[in-house]
Amino acid sequence: MEFRAQARFMRVSPQKARLVLDLIKGRRVEDALNTLMFTKKRVAPTIEKLLRSAVENANYMSTEKGVDVDLDSLYVKRAVANDGPRMKRIRPAPMGRAYRYVRRISHIEIALAERGKSGEAVATVVGEQRQAAPAKRTGKPKSKTVSKAKAKKPAKKKAAAKK
Repeated sequence: MEFRAQARFMRVSPQKARLVLDLIKGRRVEDALNTLMFTKKRVAPTIEKLLRSAVENANYMSTEKGVDVDLDSLYVKRAVANDGPRMKRIRPAPMGRAYRYVRRISHIEIALAERGKSGEAVATVVGEQRQAAPAKRTGKPKSKTVSKAKAKKPAKKKAAAKK
């Protein structure tokens, strides 16, 4: 099962938020919280708060809704920062002109999932079908047939002009 939390209309550019989100993707929740605590970016406390919210969502589902969740085995499955609306602003420029600039806004989303004892994502039951994490491929990769390029003929040399 997946537990999500999202923060919308955050006053940070998505590019800067992605720098911090890339640090925590795929990590256990405890490791991600420690990483965020010692990250010096301005957006790190916001993402830490969002991660704690996702953990509390998982806690709520386990206590109130009766979903079997082991909070110690949660990991950050997905962490994305998408573009929000842009605020257009004008800055005075020399000789009565004006420069336009854009204040960027981002929508940040974090999704947690439960990892099994073997280190793989836990399979979820949907109706009668059972969905699991994709199995790792083993064996040799398929070789592609490479078409040989036709050999180019050497260019003919021009004869010297007669006088």
